[in-house]
Amino acid sequence: MPMIYQRLSKRQKLAMLWWQQPRFRDRDALICDGSIRSGKTVCMTVGFILWSMATFNGQKFALCGKTIESLRRNVILNLRDWVPPALTIVERRSENKLVISDGAGRENTYFLFGGRDESSYMLIQGITLAGVLLDEVALQPQSFVEQALARCSIEGSKFWFNCNPEGPEHWFYKNWIEGNKPREKNGLHLHFTMDDNPALPEAIKTRYEGMYSGVFYDRYIRGLWVVAEGLIYTMFNKDFHVVPPEPGPFDKFYMSCDYGTINPTSVGLWGRLRDGHGGEKWYRLREYYYDSRKEGRQRTDEEHYTELEKLAGDLRISSVIVDPSAASFIEVIRRHGRFRVDKANNSVIDGIRNVATMLQCGQMFICSNCVDCIREFGLYRWDEKAPMDRPIKENDHAMDDTRYFAAKVCAPNLFSF
Repeated sequence: MPMIYQRLSKRQKLAMLWWQQPRFRDRDALICDGSIRSGKTVCMTVGFILWSMATFNGQKFALCGKTIESLRRNVILNLRDWVPPALTIVERRSENKLVISDGAGRENTYFLFGGRDESSYMLIQGITLAGVLLDEVALQPQSFVEQALARCSIEGSKFWFNCNPEGPEHWFYKNWIEGNKPREKNGLHLHFTMDDNPALPEAIKTRYEGMYSGVFYDRYIRGLWVVAEGLIYTMFNKDFHVVPPEPGPFDKFYMSCDYGTINPTSVGLWGRLRDGHGGEKWYRLREYYYDSRKEGRQRTDEEHYTELEKLAGDLRISSVIVDPSAASFIEVIRRHGRFRVDKANNSVIDGIRNVATMLQCGQMFICSNCVDCIREFGLYRWDEKAPMDRPIKENDHAMDDTRYFAAKVCAPNLFSF
């Protein structure tokens, strides 16, 4: 018997079995939000499968995530361990669907969809559904979510939403959670914290609490829909994160680049230092920062490349991570043939979260000779006038190359425990 059935909190049980409760079974939607690691995804996914298999036969359902890859990672990969063994799951990967049967003649089909951007709504048009589960719904565009809901035209169909909070102006909060919206939508709203997950050891809970600060702590640990305001990297401490130039020994090197013509060009050289216990720390060893307004002239791509070579010295660089919009500079780097180029992930909020987590966990350090990066850490602020989370576009060039580095090199390992 999977562990999920051995220890469940009252809130987890309700998220799983609300559709059986006389008080709630006539509701059209379940909305679960709150902190990370609170068990929302597991309980909702199991509940969604149990509800659909108990209520329907021969129907189609949708399982939706930000991408199909994230959906497979967060939901599908462990689904066989979560659901009762009496259910048989057959994945038809090439068709992005699951076929689930109960051995007693019931069988339903579950299509996988990714709501990556505003064009994604077209992927789900035309299908008729008996229900939809939207995992990480706050990361999906409104047009995609509304199209998915519009497809649920079978009598008795229901909507299942889960997410971690974003800002209080987010469309999903405004439409489904704020004030009396759950009741107006005939939905059940359950707010989770890590205390709602009895299977989570105290040591792991403490570890997660130590990973975040500022707005990310309020959202991911307290589970609050709060506004991002003030200084972005509140956890950056010069006394801790700024260190004398390190001699190493470093075993791996990267360079990250935010390219500008009129705006500054910023390049950071990063080195990895292993701690002997399987952990690693990254140091910004040197930087190149050129502000054409301040200097009174623009540099050519070739001149920037010459400085890139000087910054690297004779080190073996794994890759240069460059803003994907810098097509001409990327071409110059490739033409010279020394460095491999990786196009950066330019998701701003994800990148900021990665950098903040590395700083909070003591995995990122800035050598004292990187004066422009240190200066920007003290100036980089949220745009409090923007309707959604967005940094002010000032003092952000070293910050941009730093988040490019964190997203490309470190993010895959940050949230693996």
